[in-house]
Amino acid sequence: MSLDGLVGGNGHDDRLRADVAPADWVWPSPAPRYNLVVIGGGPAGLVAAFGAAGVGARVALVERGMLGGDCLNTGCIPSKALIRVGRAAHAARDGERFGVAAENVSVDFTTAMERMRKTRADIGPHDSAARLAAAGVDVFLGSAEFASRNSVTVSGTEGRTATLRFSKALIATGARAFVPPIPGLPDVGVRTNETIFALQDLPERLTVVGAGVIGCELAQTFSRMGSAVTLLDMGARVLQREEPDASALVAQQLRADGVDVRLGVAIERFERSDQGRVAVLTDGTRVVGDEILLSVGRRPNVDLGLDAAGVAHTAQGVTVDRQLRTSNPDVFAAGDVIGRAGFTHAADHHARLALRNALFFGTSDVDDLVIPRVTYTHPEVAAVGLTGPEAEALPGIRAFTVPMSETDRGRTDGDAAGYCRVYADRKGIIKGATIVGELAGELLAPVTLAMTHGITLVQIASTVHPYPTRSEVVFKVASAYNKTRFTPMAQKLSRKLMDWRR
Repeated sequence: MSLDGLVGGNGHDDRLRADVAPADWVWPSPAPRYNLVVIGGGPAGLVAAFGAAGVGARVALVERGMLGGDCLNTGCIPSKALIRVGRAAHAARDGERFGVAAENVSVDFTTAMERMRKTRADIGPHDSAARLAAAGVDVFLGSAEFASRNSVTVSGTEGRTATLRFSKALIATGARAFVPPIPGLPDVGVRTNETIFALQDLPERLTVVGAGVIGCELAQTFSRMGSAVTLLDMGARVLQREEPDASALVAQQLRADGVDVRLGVAIERFERSDQGRVAVLTDGTRVVGDEILLSVGRRPNVDLGLDAAGVAHTAQGVTVDRQLRTSNPDVFAAGDVIGRAGFTHAADHHARLALRNALFFGTSDVDDLVIPRVTYTHPEVAAVGLTGPEAEALPGIRAFTVPMSETDRGRTDGDAAGYCRVYADRKGIIKGATIVGELAGELLAPVTLAMTHGITLVQIASTVHPYPTRSEVVFKVASAYNKTRFTPMAQKLSRKLMDWRR
């Protein structure tokens, strides 16, 4: 990723740059041959490089932008730091119903952004070039391009080049924000997740294009911080990947937070005017903002001379088999660049799997991974496995749903919106789940554990859950499944037994 998301002269951003993109970094002398060359220093690349070096491999890592990837620099960390600010502001405004009065609640945007940058910089050393080098990894800050099936050329500043030969390589170059070819777009100066966190001032009006995960999270957050936010999307609902009930709850809260949610609309062109940056919709409506955030998808970074290495790829990413091996058996790929689950935790586990298969003749299968996902709106939406009407339509699969309002903790906290829905077969084996509500991501973790290791709803129902907690909602779902086992025949026999024992 580029350095465009950093603010020059900001102490925290300068500190981050010194860790993850040091301008004075000196390349090591390349080894004659590496056990593993990793291209990309995001979550997948870092996990693979540290892991391989830890087992004695000779490893090189190439990064053309900032170590840590999107997650550290322009994704998970900065966005969640700002989401926390939005939630704090919302809690203060919402306090009156609990008897807590807070007048004239406002957000100091400068302080909020400084906190975000400090948080990011504090995490930076964990992903730093110095830490990689201390672990025995040869770090090359520059652009990589395959020169052959078993070599990579690295190009750096001031004309520096190096050739890295390898036994195995891992492509972990991630993805970038997709910028659609809409007329006028280059002239209005739109932002993506790579540049939105470089803002110095809170936009009075913010137009967000795309009601996916990033769009919904940041639309809600900026609205809670004080921006007048308009959210535009061509789809019929927000978070279209999630089931309709979850989308409806999030849309309801977005509107309650003041976001102007406009669905089923398309942008004809962008233009500048005296009023600001304008999105002109196909019906002629003009949406004016001081800033425009584009969040309409991601595109894998495959500009690596892959043809020279015999690595097949498409617009969706590098093509891999179930062992994450590419069409070149010496080259593997992991993380967002393969166009599958675009999450940091998925990239982490992809890298571990690829490392086993590449260096230790493993046969670990990526399809065996159970990958959860979470959208950090309020309410949160967490899902894993089969979900939605498609899951319910499968033979033998039943949905068991418990509203959050049926948990006493939801009632006492005054935040009982949402539900827990688990999809299971007749034996109680979990096939998927959606949880919507406060801390939904935390509640999904034990469900993901159960799916990974074959723990059934019967076993969950037999586990003592602490009271009063939100985790009770999972217990209640499991108990709902248990009730289905008490068939009419079983009820009849039970009544006869009770009659006999009287």
